[in-house]
Amino acid sequence: MYEYKYFFLKLILPSEIVFKGFNALRSAILFVLKIVMVKAYTQEHIYKHPWERVTSASWRKFADPENKRTLSHILEVDTLNHKLDPLSGKLYTTRALTVHAPGPWFVRKIIGQDICHCVESTVVDAQSKSMQLTTRNVSLKKYIEVEEKIRYEPHPDNPTGWTVCRQETSIRIKPLSALASMAEKVELRCAEKFMQNSVKGREVMERICKYLEAESRGISL
Repeated sequence: MYEYKYFFLKLILPSEIVFKGFNALRSAILFVLKIVMVKAYTQEHIYKHPWERVTSASWRKFADPENKRTLSHILEVDTLNHKLDPLSGKLYTTRALTVHAPGPWFVRKIIGQDICHCVESTVVDAQSKSMQLTTRNVSLKKYIEVEEKIRYEPHPDNPTGWTVCRQETSIRIKPLSALASMAEKVELRCAEKFMQNSVKGREVMERICKYLEAESRGISL
């Protein structure tokens, strides 16, 4: 059994790891666990606007040309599917997103690509006032896996006037990829970049919400 584990670990570990008894084997296992760790973080933001306005802003976030400079990491957005379930009343939408490859410049240098293709799946339940967006990368998956979930719901303290946005993001560097040896550093830098982009996204959302509010009152901005 020990020989079998030894052979398996030799296959999946970098060649520079040399086994020397039990302690070395234990260290090697810990190394494997470390490189497959997932970097995850959550964010929460309160929009002082009703749910209907915030979700409308979410649909318009990528559509308005004036937002392209702020959201410069988004290169292209295409709607693949748009379906309303007549029984549940839920709206299902799938969009393809082309974005700049995640992480700092040296990551793009290693993987040899500047862009990344993602799929965004959205479910809107107008009855319960819930909107959830889930975005995953479909390219570069042999190097990195990123999943982002955003949920908009009425704020419990002011359900008719405020909306709470909860965002969960997980970043995982794939073991045995060209990035595995620097996984922790890459995951940290990617997380920093995603949080910066999240701030930009909220700025755009707030601006659209204010525009929609003024529009509803007949005020031009």
